Formats: sequence, structure tokens, C-alpha cells
Amino acid sequence: MKPATAAKKLGVYLPATPAEFQEGVVSRAELNELQANPPEWLRELRQNGPHPRPVVAAKLGVSIAGLARGGVTEALTTAQIEALKQERPEWLEKERATQVEVRKEAVRIKNLKQEKADRED
Repeated sequence: MKPATAAKKLGVYLPATPAEFQEGVVSRAELNELQANPPEWLRELRQNGPHPRPVVAAKLGVSIAGLARGGVTEALTTAQIEALKQERPEWLEKERATQVEVRKEAVRIKNLKQEKADRED
């Protein structure tokens, strides 16, 4: 698979990976080995970043679109993410509240579908 696909599956930011990873092709077996026994560079990236947007969004409790609305377009390190959590900017609080509402709505819809399915049985 392409390095970008492997990086996505590993949850790391491709430009921060070693050159040999970026320039090579990753087999399914190699990916499995990286997941099972991560080398030091992979452990370091997962712990300290920089992290790709999906990971940043998850760590902040917002959506990827919420990051964009907040002006966060680049990869962030763990320290930068923690700083944002401490600062609690207005956009972050708003996006977190939005995520809570989205999750509540998803649960409500799931329950409605389940009730409908139960009635049909």
C-alpha cells in the first residue's frame, strides 16, 4: 500500500515519518508488524506528534470540520493540543458542545430505528 494509506492506518502524520517510510511501499505484513511491534519513531509520533487532523480532532473532542472552523488546519503536537485544552478558546468550547449534540442526536435516531424495528417484528 502507499505510504499515505499506511500512515492513515497507523494514525500518524505522514510528513513526520522517516524518509524510508515515506518513499517506500508498505505491505500488509509490514503494516501488521508496525502495529504489533511499533519501532521507536512510531511510538514517538503516536505519543508526541505531530498528529494528523483526525487524531487532533479526537483528542480535542471535536469534528475535523470543527477544527477547520476553529482555524486549525495543520498537524499539532501533543503539547499544542494540551495547550488548547488548557486555554479553552471559545471556538473549542462551541465545537465540543456541537459534538455532544451530534452524539445525542445519533443515539436518538438509533433508538428510533430500533423501536421501529421492534414494532415491525
